[in-house]
Amino acid sequence: MLQTSPTIRYAELSLETPSKSAFERFLAALDGKMSEPTLFGWFHWLCILLTVAVCVFVALKCRKLSGKQVRLTVGITAAVLLVFELYKQLNYSYYADTDVWSYNWSAFPFQFCSTPMYIMAMAAVWKEGKFQTRLYDFLATYGLFAGVLVLAYPASVFTATTGINIQTMVHHCSMIVIGVFLYATGQSKIEKRTVWRAAPVFLVLLALALVMNGVYAAVGDPNQNFNMFYLSLNGKTPLAFLDTLFEIIPYPIIVAGYAAGFTLAGFLMTLSAKLCSRLYQRLGKRPVQTAEDVATLETEKNTTF
Repeated sequence: MLQTSPTIRYAELSLETPSKSAFERFLAALDGKMSEPTLFGWFHWLCILLTVAVCVFVALKCRKLSGKQVRLTVGITAAVLLVFELYKQLNYSYYADTDVWSYNWSAFPFQFCSTPMYIMAMAAVWKEGKFQTRLYDFLATYGLFAGVLVLAYPASVFTATTGINIQTMVHHCSMIVIGVFLYATGQSKIEKRTVWRAAPVFLVLLALALVMNGVYAAVGDPNQNFNMFYLSLNGKTPLAFLDTLFEIIPYPIIVAGYAAGFTLAGFLMTLSAKLCSRLYQRLGKRPVQTAEDVATLETEKNTTF
């Protein structure tokens, strides 16, 4: 019968000797595993149906909320997303199976889909005015599109960690709900100028991502994948064909195409909201009862693209 050598016994024992802190045990408990969700599997469909249901509720029941109530709702949503993001950062930094702390720079929270939670938080504390409107319009155009894109194809965000799957879908689905919410409450107007008001916010975020990529390329760990907005020349993207584009297309054209593509997609979100609004009116689900309703309906009829 084979015997385990004393040296191996000691080595195995030494790995188990250090005790984890209460906080580390808490993080280990949050690192529960599940079968990685599949595209259009039960978990994906659950997220789609819940998102659609909440969006329909918001569109029907939240039209008359005040500006203060809108700010409160957006602020609460931002707080929830930030708490979930904190969990994600801790989860990606602590490896419970080996009891090791090591930050994963690929999880740095400034991908495009991370930015709406910061914009929500800023919009919630900013006083009403043109700048707050720009923030809302960003959420209702660029942010809404990013949420829809990930909900439609979440394959690159699913993992085998239960908490991370919940976090990522709460995050992206909230982006969709908030976009619909802002259109329904009238805080973002259903007009073609909406995306142009949002564009400066998007361009500032894009510039920050490019600067971060440049700084990391100069001083960061080359063994880690730091790629904000997936526009770094030195990083890898979740999709192989995107990496191929960087090899055959000049970088300035890629950045310009990225900006133009997202702006067009943001415009399509507003156009979709307009079509939904007109369809709803034609179905007769919005009876005119007051002078205020009449004025609102006339305003919407006069809104053109």
